[in-house]
Amino acid sequence: MPRKLAIVLGGGGARGALQVGALRALFESGYTPNLLVGTSIGAVNAAFLAIHGPNLDGVAALVDAWQDAARADLLPVGYLWLAMRSLFNRPVYDPYHRMRDFFLSHGLTEELRFGDIQGLHLALVASDLSNGCPLIYGEDPQKTVLEGLLASTALPPWVRPQNSNGHVLLDGGVVSTLPVEPAMRLGAGEIIALDLIDPRVAADGDVGLGQLANRLIYSVEQRTADLECALAQARRIPLRRISLHWEEPVAAWDFSHTNELIEYGYARASREIAAWQPSHRSWWSRWREKSAN
Repeated sequence: MPRKLAIVLGGGGARGALQVGALRALFESGYTPNLLVGTSIGAVNAAFLAIHGPNLDGVAALVDAWQDAARADLLPVGYLWLAMRSLFNRPVYDPYHRMRDFFLSHGLTEELRFGDIQGLHLALVASDLSNGCPLIYGEDPQKTVLEGLLASTALPPWVRPQNSNGHVLLDGGVVSTLPVEPAMRLGAGEIIALDLIDPRVAADGDVGLGQLANRLIYSVEQRTADLECALAQARRIPLRRISLHWEEPVAAWDFSHTNELIEYGYARASREIAAWQPSHRSWWSRWREKSAN
């Protein structure tokens, strides 16, 4: 039996468009996942592919959705203003409903449960602030995909934390921005991880409040991602980590470069795939070729 191939999609806001291009390169090269695990924007990409198909047709539909998102202004740029309004309990804007409506308008239904998805295991990661651990939606087949997606993308100050049975849930990137460990927990035997962490957010410069926050977030994300990848190595699970960043740093809320990011992600992943030695090609791909003969 072939190992379970997992494609892991990390968080990174608008930089998630890079994953769209990378997914196209992977599918063109014959990498078809048994398991899709996503955090934050990676959860959006994973859920969309699970609904429309983990294939090139699904990627084409995902491109259309990203272009719609670029026009929808899902994460308004005045995030500091929004944060101050929220701090004083005076929100004037609630993207929660806009995000929910956007998901529903692109193929997701309120009734769709994880158990309804055939031929693929979908998992979406949220952060459980009540115990400091990842909460994996997809382990319980009766949970709805919409609930998991809204929890995984609950990113303040745009979207308030969710409350589920007394547990406070936040964007999955808080505890697992590159969810390699959740993929292993679900039985992954081989992992391809699409990493959106950009070290340039911690570049030298004046350390104001905003820059300090960026450095703090980067440090936590990089540390947890490195530890999860080291855990895969310790367990001898083959892992390919593709780091995706554009020519210039892209803010999490800046969807204005969507098309360029998709193309850049495709080119970047294509170069990575071409460099993989034949002996390290996907176990799944080699098994498929052997079966075809």
